Amino acid sequence: MNQDFKPKSFWQKPEGVTGAIVMGGLVIGGGYLAFLALPYILAATQSVLYLSLMLLALGAIIYMVLDPKMRNLVWYMYKSVMRWVTGMFVQIDPIGILKSYVEDLKNNLRKMNKQVSQLRGQMHKLKEIIYNNQKSIESNLNLASKAKEKNKKAQVILKSRKAGRLRESNVRLEDLYKKMEVLYRVLTKMYENSEIMMEDIKDQVEVKEQERKAILSSHSAMKSAMNIISGDKDKKAMFDMALEAIADDVSQKVGEMERFMDMSSSFMDSVDLQNGVFEEEGMKMLEKWEKEGVSLILGEEKDTLVLKANSEEVLDINEPIKKPIREVGHNNQYDSFFE
Repeated sequence: MNQDFKPKSFWQKPEGVTGAIVMGGLVIGGGYLAFLALPYILAATQSVLYLSLMLLALGAIIYMVLDPKMRNLVWYMYKSVMRWVTGMFVQIDPIGILKSYVEDLKNNLRKMNKQVSQLRGQMHKLKEIIYNNQKSIESNLNLASKAKEKNKKAQVILKSRKAGRLRESNVRLEDLYKKMEVLYRVLTKMYENSEIMMEDIKDQVEVKEQERKAILSSHSAMKSAMNIISGDKDKKAMFDMALEAIADDVSQKVGEMERFMDMSSSFMDSVDLQNGVFEEEGMKMLEKWEKEGVSLILGEEKDTLVLKANSEEVLDINEPIKKPIREVGHNNQYDSFFE
């Protein structure tokens, strides 16, 4: 199994919540019943037969608590029951969870593709505004120069100040364009990586669903119990643990994808190109993301993308978004979870 994966404890899973509620109920209910039965228990201790039976029951409980194998068996049975009860209300089958994530990824990829198109449109408009401002700067400076030759001081001041304001505006708009470029590069790369991830998950689901059916057909509760008692690892439990590891990994990546899409949407909504203004909050959100740790979806590519956006490398925003294609001999990123 992937060495970086830390499996969730029973209490961190949905069935663990059920187990905690049931266990709490058993402790409270058992304590209440014991309190009500206390007079009868005290009366029963006066009988040698009843006292012997109670001591025998107490000894069995102590044995179950102290013997590791018996304790593991009881714990396994309790977890199995809680998992069965939880499964009646919540989707906890790892294959089913992965299938739902594939659907989530499909929907997110459609939204992301739309976001990239909208962002590209905004970048075209922004470039045009910067270009027109630059032309206007040059025009005003030329007019100021001619006015100076004719000793028209008022016109010199007026045209020079206008050129200065436009230059300041262009500096801010060029900074905005750089941030949009970061956003564009990240969104397109995230789209590409997520598309490949979705294909990898679909392949895993197709293959592992058949393998799991084969394991379940030869699996029985009694066999699992004997494995637990003998200290051997249960094949079904290990297989499901690997699937849960994949589901957790995908869950985190889908969450990151959706958070970035929300952030990019907020950023684009804060930009008013028609009036040449934008909210600083949107810029700060993107700058904060740039400084955060490694992206789960992008990995080390995140830093490279940010550096490219802030370099002199020209980004061709007219290039159509390519549908990512997995290379021949592509290694499925989730194969290692079953090693």
